[in-house]
Amino acid sequence: MNFQLNGKQVQLPEEVNSVDKLLAHYDLQHRIAVVEINQNIIKKEEYENTRLAKGDVIEIIHFVGGG
Repeated sequence: MNFQLNGKQVQLPEEVNSVDKLLAHYDLQHRIAVVEINQNIIKKEEYENTRLAKGDVIEIIHFVGGG
């Protein structure tokens, strides 16, 4: 499936079809992250049930600690 992810066109396997699977694909499932799809922020409790569609515009912001 093709998406725009953080401003870049990406193609992901068909099984990456929900927000929780997208985060797992990028190894972000255990990090604090904000996910926006087509300018709508997705609540964490909706990650498993929010399906991705071809052409979605997705933004993922995750936080990194440091000094």
